[in-house]
Amino acid sequence: MEKDGQAIRKGINRFIKRMPSLSTTVGKVMEICSRMDASPNELNKVISLDPVLTGQVLKLINSAYYSLMNKVTSLTRAITMLGMNTVKNMALSTAIIRSVSGAKKSRALPTKKFWAHSISTGVCAKLLAKANDVPVFECEEYFVAGLLHDLGKIPFGDEYIAVLLQAQQDNQPLIEVERELMGIDHQEVGRLIAEKWKLNEAMTCAICFHHNVEEAPEEHRVLAAYVGLANMYANILDLGYAGDPFPAEKGADKLLALTGLTWEMFGEIAESVEDEIQKAQVFLQV
Repeated sequence: MEKDGQAIRKGINRFIKRMPSLSTTVGKVMEICSRMDASPNELNKVISLDPVLTGQVLKLINSAYYSLMNKVTSLTRAITMLGMNTVKNMALSTAIIRSVSGAKKSRALPTKKFWAHSISTGVCAKLLAKANDVPVFECEEYFVAGLLHDLGKIPFGDEYIAVLLQAQQDNQPLIEVERELMGIDHQEVGRLIAEKWKLNEAMTCAICFHHNVEEAPEEHRVLAAYVGLANMYANILDLGYAGDPFPAEKGADKLLALTGLTWEMFGEIAESVEDEIQKAQVFLQV
């Protein structure tokens, strides 16, 4: 098993090494938005030099996802209306989806179902944050964290089929079976990808701790808890597929307490989930 574990780790490291880096433009966008003194004009200058990214941002802002009354044709106006953080999250999420969409995946996780689960988790995280009065444009951070939470599953090869099978047959938490059969779990692999792409600490923590939120640094624990709850929600409603066996409510009380949500609030988002998921499909189409 130790030798198998070493071979699996080597394969994962090779896969991540071969994954394309995020574009220079996206790197600059993230760098600008991490500075306290950054201005919308700086962000506009960087994005406007990249016609593909400019087109993606404008396509997203004019989609049903944002439901704006009037069409936005100017990048400057998009940044003014949505705020720098939202535009950064748009650029980041579309760049990451493009970077991994062509990557080889095992037969264990069909691409379409995997992204359906990822989008659903992002939508659920955003709706839960909204239900708890998180400011509207801050909710985008929750969406992106949920969208990216399972990135660590992408480099797994066909050995993952045995992991999924055992988790389902024994109704074991998937993450425990990953550690048992492969010697590594998707949160740990997610950290390696987050480091390669220089994702910020909050996003990295959501990827690395959504199954063991109590181990996250205190300042990022709440975001990780929202993503953990959103992941449960997507699994309970069977939205897409990322390998987690149903049911998945274990530990929900602790996560609800951390976020300040109630079971009633948790249930209420069901009315909006389907509609919001349809709108968020645009992220896979840009």
